[in-house]
Amino acid sequence: MAEPANGARIELRGVGVTYPGGAAAVRDVDLTIAAGEFTVLLGPSGSGKSTLLRTINRLIEPTAGEVLIDGVDARTLDPVELRRGIGYAIQAVGLFAHLTIAGNVGVVPSLLGWERARIAARVDALLTLVGLDPRVYRERYPRQLSGGEQQRAGVARALAAQPRALLMDEPFGAVDAIVRASLQDEIRRIQRELGTTIVFVTHDVDEALRLADRIVVMAGGTIAQTGTPEAILATPANDVVRGLVGIDAQSRRFAEARPLLARDER
Repeated sequence: MAEPANGARIELRGVGVTYPGGAAAVRDVDLTIAAGEFTVLLGPSGSGKSTLLRTINRLIEPTAGEVLIDGVDARTLDPVELRRGIGYAIQAVGLFAHLTIAGNVGVVPSLLGWERARIAARVDALLTLVGLDPRVYRERYPRQLSGGEQQRAGVARALAAQPRALLMDEPFGAVDAIVRASLQDEIRRIQRELGTTIVFVTHDVDEALRLADRIVVMAGGTIAQTGTPEAILATPANDVVRGLVGIDAQSRRFAEARPLLARDER
């Protein structure tokens, strides 16, 4: 399965989002996400993390600043074409109920004019990648899948057009803890295998610690701290970050989770 050699570089320069009426959801955010990096935006509800994520694919237009994808200002790109080139996975999944799983995964490649044989091969490869046997699942409909299986199909669909960047907004929030842990392991494995840049939104500290190369802690529409999971735990920048990560309890959980990830890398 041919994939991009690495992910996209994403730069946010002075990005702000002010809604009609004057409420500022995001204020003056500067952030550079390296190609192939797994970045987690972490914060409580209302911190601006989902709004910031959606400025990257222009589902929300910044009212200040600029977003660059591989050095190109996103405002100069057609928004529909931009979104077709950036994978997007959300908690609600959003699979089309009237299409089979193969049909759902192949939607964007079809819109891009891929040949039928290429789409079929891509569907089979991606279903295999996310742990869904194509012989079993390609002709099933979303209603015939469990919640976890639907989330896996949603990830496959988001990766279908070989995007160099994947945006994920609380994608595993609706499934139980055991399934969620399995999905977390799968998306980390996939990210390592493909080299895709992933920007992942969550309010769950354990999830952020388990997944991230780098955590961006958001509070009040601004960045409170950025750093590796180890750095965030060891040296929280302020009381807001310290209160969010809950140092003692989270350190124990983090110590348990990271060796598992390290073994996966060997």
